Amino acid sequence: MEIYCKTDIGRERTENQDNVWGEMLCANACAAVLCDGMGGESRGGLASKLAVETVSKKIKESFTENMSDNSIRNLLITSVIAANTAVRSCPKESENEIMGTTCVAVIVSNKTAHIVNVGDSRAYQLFTDGDDECIRQITRDHSHVRELVEKGIITEEEAKTHPKRSKITRAIGAEDDVTPDYFELDLNSYDMLLLCSDGLSAYGDDLDILDICFDNKPKDCCEALVGYANNNGGHDNVSVALISV
Repeated sequence: MEIYCKTDIGRERTENQDNVWGEMLCANACAAVLCDGMGGESRGGLASKLAVETVSKKIKESFTENMSDNSIRNLLITSVIAANTAVRSCPKESENEIMGTTCVAVIVSNKTAHIVNVGDSRAYQLFTDGDDECIRQITRDHSHVRELVEKGIITEEEAKTHPKRSKITRAIGAEDDVTPDYFELDLNSYDMLLLCSDGLSAYGDDLDILDICFDNKPKDCCEALVGYANNNGGHDNVSVALISV
């Protein structure tokens, strides 16, 4: 098992409000957390930093090699709740200040992936099915355009250019309580799990992402994905974490 991470400011932003962490927990387990902050000036970056620090700290302190699937699920959910408390408790600079962050986090233990998400940062599974290479989005975006697509009001293609495509409906720090979605899936040998901020997913194509990951060695994928996002304009901060089983 291998894990790699990278974050980049992009070509248009003056600050990187993304934060990402990834680490091996033991020989058969690893974890990653990726957050994309929102808020004026430095506040979005602070929110994502607090969230990544809180979730990663709880994982490193509490994970054990023989944890049950249910215990890992509870660890991830309570870690996200703790991150929400940390961001909410941070002193605000003004009464109407917006300070929040998306979050997608994963623990892979013995080829089982446990994933939580809040917001529109994503987790993808990349795998082979027979002779075909496939990509599948695991998480569901908590976003305005996702709701419109699911209601049949707009198409997937229209969602990519919708003026409110960056509006999310759930975030760490936005409310007193937060409910992350939870996903669990079994991985096969040579599968990959990709976490990314919308700096990649909103300005790239899933099939291009698939090709990049299968055409490069795992240790080179993150650099290649960031380069791809920047070559597509680099309109946003971009962060990725890749786990190769």
